Amino acid sequence: MIGLIFGDTDFPNKILKTIKKKKIKYLIIDLSKSKKFKKDSKSYLVSIGQFGKIINILKENSCKKVLFAGKVNKPNFSKLKLDFKGIYYIPRIIKASRLGDAAILKEIIKILAQNKIKTENSLKFNPELTLKKGNYSNLKPNHMDQLNINKAIKTLKSLKQYSYSQGVVVRNKKVILIEGKGGTKKLLEKSKSNKFRNHGVLVKFPKMKQDLRVDLPTIGLKTLKQSKTAGLKGIVVKSKQHVFLDKNKCISFANKNKMFISVK
Repeated sequence: MIGLIFGDTDFPNKILKTIKKKKIKYLIIDLSKSKKFKKDSKSYLVSIGQFGKIINILKENSCKKVLFAGKVNKPNFSKLKLDFKGIYYIPRIIKASRLGDAAILKEIIKILAQNKIKTENSLKFNPELTLKKGNYSNLKPNHMDQLNINKAIKTLKSLKQYSYSQGVVVRNKKVILIEGKGGTKKLLEKSKSNKFRNHGVLVKFPKMKQDLRVDLPTIGLKTLKQSKTAGLKGIVVKSKQHVFLDKNKCISFANKNKMFISVK
């Protein structure tokens, strides 16, 4: 039995499809904003502050392992529905939240571990959703593209205090924008250039000191399309440290639009 702690994005759907196909026993702790799994008979609608209920659900179902997938928005702590254990643990979560979303997940993993519940890697059942080092498009980065990529990687490595930053856009060797709490979509919208078309790169790497079992950078067809609209030439992710959705569609789109997809 595996406990699936799901948030938003399409990644949880891919995992659930694989688990059902392999006939693996599961239950879902639905933390998505829209409660997207409420129709599944094995799904439980729970507040992130109801730690007692979450742990009881897992233990009552002899579930000693969990897997996190999808985006879970930082809660409004003043309006959060708490149970007894939630009241006990919430000061730790609030303290962690000051360091960013990644720190919240790390603290939740610690709490589960203290209750003898192990956290599995998000890609455990879907290793095909991550790519190895290489170039996956017909177009390859040229010298200027490589300078942009190097600048972006160096920038991300220097952002230790910004634990929510997974992405950066660099154009003509200049940092255009660093991902903020609004995510990649907002980053790309603000990076749009009418002057430069098919110039620049989006680099998405895991956050500094990130637990690589959870919250990996996710790329999909929407990201490619948004990057094209922003006037960028390519996307770069880190080998086996990302989630790549709709891989074939993304590669096809990149080839048709003379963009590159590179894995470092």
